[in-house]
Amino acid sequence: MSRLFEELDYRETPLGALFLRRRRQVGLDTDIFEIKLGDDFLMSSMFTASELALGRLGVASARKHKHTRPEEPHLQRKLSVVVGGLGLGYTAAAVLENEDTGSLCVVEYLEPVIEWHRQGLLPTSSRLTEDARCSFLQGDFFALAASEQGFDPVQPGRRFDAILVDIDHTPEQWLNPGNESFYHPDGLLRLKGHLHPGGVFGVWSNEPADAEFTQRLASIFGAAHAEPVVFHNPLQNRDFTQCVYIATAEPGDGSPTME
Repeated sequence: MSRLFEELDYRETPLGALFLRRRRQVGLDTDIFEIKLGDDFLMSSMFTASELALGRLGVASARKHKHTRPEEPHLQRKLSVVVGGLGLGYTAAAVLENEDTGSLCVVEYLEPVIEWHRQGLLPTSSRLTEDARCSFLQGDFFALAASEQGFDPVQPGRRFDAILVDIDHTPEQWLNPGNESFYHPDGLLRLKGHLHPGGVFGVWSNEPADAEFTQRLASIFGAAHAEPVVFHNPLQNRDFTQCVYIATAEPGDGSPTME
């Protein structure tokens, strides 16, 4: 039987104290892994439905729309995917479930989180580290999204079929105030420049869909919608609703159409 509580690691980081913990949920007969940053709970392996949905919906949408790329009408190329935010690894693992995924780059700001997976400390670690399609990039996702070089140090300016982000709590609640500008039209437009035509941008949110943000995505990318993800919390015996935003980078002149 597992010990009831264990602190697996503690690190000081530029964003504050980072904790990796494992505790035994006796009533559910399972181990729960948690990451905390200071006083904030970043994620728990007890609630992963929306993280999995982000990966699965993002890849499915990219597969559906990849035929719109005019430069490769006859090729059945595998999908190239970026995930912003490694965390417990569930979004990345969901991306790798799909055989259409050809490559996955997971961008993580906090080096200890990457080390935890390389050390095999988390339930998804082996799925990520043993899959040759998956690579980790330690860096600031938001700075890379705003740059011309983008997410591939070997091939600057490379475009991707899907870019999926699970970092902030919501587009209006950020881990770092500096992330705010990413969710504004200029930041989203720069992100769009790293996608193929027909490529997909996905965002995880801890809250139900926000109509204003969905409209903002649609005005920049060409099409967008929000998928609600409802799951049951057995500790509180009630349902919670989170969401995944999916936007498709339709061909166009690249300029925002918001009034």
